[in-house]
Amino acid sequence: MSTVISPGKTGKRTATTPHATTPSRPRSPGRRQQLLACVTLLAPFTALLVAVFLVPVGYAIGLSLFSEDHKGLGFGGGTTVFTGLRSYLAVLDDPSFLSGFGVIGLYCLIFVPVVVISALALALLLDSGLVRLRRTAQMLLYLPHAVPGIIAAVIWLYLYTPGLSPVIKAFAQADITIDFLGLHTVLPSIVNIALWSGLGYNMVIFYAALQALPREVIEAARIDGAGGIRTALMVKVPIIKGSVVMVCMFALIGALQLFTEPMLMNQATPMVNSRFTPNMYIYDAAFRRNNYGLASAASVILLVVTCALSYGVTRWAGRRERSPR
Repeated sequence: MSTVISPGKTGKRTATTPHATTPSRPRSPGRRQQLLACVTLLAPFTALLVAVFLVPVGYAIGLSLFSEDHKGLGFGGGTTVFTGLRSYLAVLDDPSFLSGFGVIGLYCLIFVPVVVISALALALLLDSGLVRLRRTAQMLLYLPHAVPGIIAAVIWLYLYTPGLSPVIKAFAQADITIDFLGLHTVLPSIVNIALWSGLGYNMVIFYAALQALPREVIEAARIDGAGGIRTALMVKVPIIKGSVVMVCMFALIGALQLFTEPMLMNQATPMVNSRFTPNMYIYDAAFRRNNYGLASAASVILLVVTCALSYGVTRWAGRRERSPR
């Protein structure tokens, strides 16, 4: 580095040092390979996210802002007019849409605790080693999940229908009268169908999490004198709390999308109307009333509620994880 001598105002010479220029480093080949690997791995997910989520959501939002206007007696084609938030206000002002969320709320209060506790209990039982032929038990418990939901709903509807159901006939022979499709029993009947289909799937999630636990922790608890039940509740369950939260969130999202079971029961009992759940309200608005703007607005509202509840569950779980014990 050279020193330049320049005269100052007083005639004295002062030494100045020019700024050193640092050449820019070329990007290393390893960093380029990492960037290329990230882009390659994220590209399929990003493409699917855009194609099956972002584009439909954007289309639904755009469709909800317009409606078909028919003049005169309604004959002939209508004209598409911009209505803004009118469809959203109509949905929120419709008592049948709000009552659908009430049904979903009651459904969640029954279904979510039952499916989580039952699946967790089965997973702990399989992990304890008390059950023989664990592989066979896992397959039998998971098998109902492999049955398509509509087929499972048809099977259970047959078992619920008076005059056809062998279950109802067996109860009748014991002088027990039961109506699975009555006013106070139709919702638990729907919960039973969903529980039968989803119990094995959630059990597999919990069992996989339990298999990943370090065996040293379990052995230490046994050496300290903890029994099987205490080890399961005080050691295993707290460690897999993340899996429990995930299953709760999945069960909540699935409950908000309830459609197949009540849609089939709508043909068998008057206790399930055509707008029994928010998804059935959307179906009725789109394909029976041909009001796609109203159906799109209801879909967007349901999406917002689902995202808000999922975010709330995640934040609550995060705070519980960070809170001092």
